[in-house]
Amino acid sequence: MEPDLYPTPKRRREDQPRRRLSKGLYILPSLFTTANIAAGYYAILQVTHGTPAEPWHFDNAAKAIGFAFLFDGLDGRIARMTKTSSDFGRELDSLADVITFGVAPAMLAFMWGFREMSPAIPPEMFGRLVQLGAIASFLFLMAGASRLARFNITSNPQPSNPGRPGKKYFVGMPIPAGAGVIAAVVHFSSGSPVVATWTAITWLLLIVAAAYLMVSTWRFNSFKDIDLRSRQPFRLIVLFGLLFAAIWYFSQWVLFVLALLYMFSGVFWRLQWIFRRKSGPPPPSYKEASETS
Repeated sequence: MEPDLYPTPKRRREDQPRRRLSKGLYILPSLFTTANIAAGYYAILQVTHGTPAEPWHFDNAAKAIGFAFLFDGLDGRIARMTKTSSDFGRELDSLADVITFGVAPAMLAFMWGFREMSPAIPPEMFGRLVQLGAIASFLFLMAGASRLARFNITSNPQPSNPGRPGKKYFVGMPIPAGAGVIAAVVHFSSGSPVVATWTAITWLLLIVAAAYLMVSTWRFNSFKDIDLRSRQPFRLIVLFGLLFAAIWYFSQWVLFVLALLYMFSGVFWRLQWIFRRKSGPPPPSYKEASETS
């Protein structure tokens, strides 16, 4: 029987729904990226309405950034699962991250932490703190944008100092994590803005530290080694279920602790690497370890 080299019109008609379905899958990741942008835009609007008399606007902005963090994680995973990654999707995702995790948290950090301070503070000190807060917020925005630019132009990002080859670690703290630190602290306070001088100074130092960690070469866990398609996903299901329940009932404490733990995890790995380098030779690379095993 000779092979059917030329499909009949009927077969062509049967292939049309499949082609339409494959084209429609490319829209799915972009929808989550659009939701990411919408959450960032909503956060900016809420920040502009926040006042000490109406602090829930700041809290709503922090919550919007938190939901954007979820959308940002889903669009990439869905694109990889459906094999619909594209240059357009990557560029759109980067622009969305600049808006949602750069502009929105920078505005939130400034308006919540410096703009609404107590009028009892001496005018000169108040003016200096507002100026320093504006500079620190701008540094956070520039650090996040630089972090994204460096990630986009690096074909195979590796932690250069310290770190081992592989996708287990990020080079520098990701910009969503930096925005998460800002949002978690604001949400922890239920949106009530900073009024005390020393609290504003502490907030200033935290913003600068988050900005530095984003442009540093310190390693942060990427959690990409978690395999959701493993044969025994029971532990992951239980863990995610407990985490979801904890966030649902104790979101202020849980998100605050998780954000700060992840932020200071990079400092911990850095210090561990420094002490290990002083006490002995550096750890073998992944290639050397695989060859000796």
